[in-house]
Order: sequence, then C-alpha cells, then structure tokens
Amino acid sequence: MDNLFSEQTNQILNANAPLAVKMRPKSLDEYVGQKQAVGEGTWLRQAIKADALSSLILYGPAGTGKTTLARIIAETTHAHFVEVNAIDATVKDLRQAISEAKERLLNTGVRTILFIDEIHRFSRSQQDALLHAVENRVLIMIGATTENPYFEVNSALNSRSRIIELEALSSEDISQVLDKALSHTEGLQNKFVLADELKELIAQVSGGDARSALNSLELSAQIALARSSKSFDEIDEGAPLEILREDLEAANPRTGLAYDKKGDQHYDTISAFIKSMRGSDPDAAVYYLARMLDSGEDPKFIARRILILASEDIGNADPQAICVAAAAFKACEVIGMPECRINLAQAAVYMALAPKSNASYMAINKALEDVRSGKKRDIPNYLRDRHRPGSEEYGSYLYPHSYEGGYVEQQYLPDGLSRGDFYRPTERGWEGYQIDSRQRDLYESDFQSPTHASEDE
Repeated sequence: MDNLFSEQTNQILNANAPLAVKMRPKSLDEYVGQKQAVGEGTWLRQAIKADALSSLILYGPAGTGKTTLARIIAETTHAHFVEVNAIDATVKDLRQAISEAKERLLNTGVRTILFIDEIHRFSRSQQDALLHAVENRVLIMIGATTENPYFEVNSALNSRSRIIELEALSSEDISQVLDKALSHTEGLQNKFVLADELKELIAQVSGGDARSALNSLELSAQIALARSSKSFDEIDEGAPLEILREDLEAANPRTGLAYDKKGDQHYDTISAFIKSMRGSDPDAAVYYLARMLDSGEDPKFIARRILILASEDIGNADPQAICVAAAAFKACEVIGMPECRINLAQAAVYMALAPKSNASYMAINKALEDVRSGKKRDIPNYLRDRHRPGSEEYGSYLYPHSYEGGYVEQQYLPDGLSRGDFYRPTERGWEGYQIDSRQRDLYESDFQSPTHASEDE
C-alpha cells in the first residue's frame, strides 16, 4: 500500500528518471505510431479497450513501444498484472506466478496478465513451463521480443499466442514524440526549441527508435544548457534556449544502425549484401558491407558468403571471381580488421561487376536431384576402370587428345540422360566464349539463362 514515504520515493525517482521514461505514454490515445497493430479498428485495440485479451507476443525493434504497450494494458485492465524479465526469472519463479494466478482465478475470479520482457531469452524449459497455463488460460501471457518469435520462441507457445509485429517509427512519429517531450510539464517544459531539420536529423540518427530519439534530445538539451551557463530553472519559457546542430552532434559523436549478430538484422543485412552483389550494384554491396563491419560482424563470415556467391551466382561467366573471393577470405584470416575491410570491399565490388551465371549452381542441384531419386543408371563400360579382369571387353574408349582439337564426340552420361539435362550454359562472359559452335549443337536447345530455384542464398 502506498504511503507518504513511498509517494516521496516515487517523486524522487521520477524526477531523476530519463526523459524517455517520463514521456512514456499512459494510454492508447497518447501512444504514437503502430496504427497497423493498435490503430482504430484493430483487434488489439478493441481487445485492450474491452479488457478481453488473449495471450500475445509483441515483436519489433528496440524503441517501438512494446513495453509501453504492455504498461498501457496494465493501466487499463481489470486483471492482475505481473511483470517479469526473462534475464532474471527462473522456472521456479514462473511456476510460482502460475500457481498464484490459478489461486487468484479460483478464489476471486480475477484474471492474471503475465508480462515477460525479452521472452526470447527464455530457455526451452522456461518456455515449456508456460504452455499449459497459457493454453488453459490460467493466465494471459504478453511476451515482448526484439527477435523473430518464429525462430526464437517455441512453436507450441507461438501457436497459443497472437503475434503482433511492431515497426520502426516513422520520421513523423519521432517528430511527434519530440514535440511532446519539448512541451510537456514532465519534459522540457517549453524551455528549449529545436528546428524541424534537427528533428529530422534526430529521426534519422535514432533509426525509428523513440527511446534513442528522446535520449538524443535530452543529451542535446543538457549540452545546450551547459553552453548557456544557465540552470534549467533560469530559462524563461518566453525566451527558450535553442538547441543547435553542434549540440546535437556533440550528443551523438558516433551514430550506428541497429544490428544483432545472431538475430534478424544479421540475416537481413547479409541477405541484402548478397542480393546487391547478385544484382550487380557495387554501391549497395559496399554499403551493406560497411553496415556489417561497423557493427562488428566477423569479417570471415562475410568473406565466406562472398566465396559462395562467386560460384553460385558468377561461376564460369568469370572463373577469376572465385580466386578473388578466396584471396579476400585468406586476407581476413591473415590480416584481420581494420585493414581487411579493403580486401572485402575489393572483392564485393568485383563480384557486383562480374558477369553473372548460376549454371554451375543449377547443374549440381539438378544432378543431385537425379542421383537422389534412386534411378539406376549404369556407367558406360568404356568409362569404367580398366584395372580388373574382364576389362578388355568394356569396349573402346576414345582418347580426346588423339583427335584434332582435343575433342571427340562420345557418350559420357549413363543411358537415360543427355547433354544439357544438368548444365545449361549462358552466353555471358567466359562461359559463353568457351562453348564453341560444335558443342552448341550437343545441347537440346540454344543457350539458356537459368534462374535461381529460389530466392534463398
């Protein structure tokens, strides 16, 4: 129960809290952005207003309002609200929370909402401990995660929950958040002004993260205050202090984009990097390379992906590509960062500019598909090893070097297969140049331009 001392404690804590905490919305009407998830007419908004939630998982980047939304639910629901953090909670804690929820439901009819922040950090056993309680609605679970729940949360728990995806806030959303913080009585109280172009700059720096934007604003205001040699109370609302670009730049000496070495950002960025090289865009390839290197990605991981692409997407259209990729990988092993960034950049640009062919990639996939089908295909006798009794009856093998041009027409494939079933060369680069007119006639049709079997790397 709150008393005079607890009220004083809360006032002191709130006075010293970061601006991002002070500006946290307390109702759906104050909540900014995420109209696709919690806007008018959405299931989630209606469920919150009707206090009729089922278990759900809030998924999205940092600073998009997952915890805030959970706290809004805590303020509006008639259910008992319990909050745990996946970093600290144990299986024992979860079982106790479930037991108390069951007792509360049976004795008073009051439901329990259990909010689990960073639910992706729960082990499988911790997640499994929630299954029956969630399924039987002994409690309503709200999980929050920055990681894709389809990968990081048990499928059984996913199937018992609705997954709500939150998106990075737009520049307009961030500007709205900043305007509120500048004017609010618990914020900067109209004692500072910030030009629209600097609001846009904060939006760019924050990358759609409201918490990061508010932290930038707070630090910039503190630097502006120090520059003015005034205290906060000495500033008159009628003559507010202007936050300058230099204040903002001092508050953000180094900005970086969100990145995780094992999560969605990791996979999204490497995917964009590969597709940019495949799509012959050197600028995009170098940009995504820079994002990964700046975030501390292992350069050997990047080099391995370049090495794969050199064969998968360039192949014999430019056989030199695999040599460049291999050299870049070796440079990462021998030299390391920061110098190997140059080798990686050279390799990435080379791959982007090289002619493209996935003929070898498609050929091995099709050949493996045929081999794994189990069809019996005998090797022609004249191609078999001669070092065994009876090999003299295998028939004559035509030695290509005994013929003009080092080539003689001869069946190499087993019966049932023909030239072109697997390897379909393109006319691009070295690959097209090496297939002369005599060999072209061996293919069932003219040169092909095979496409990838899928968009996966």
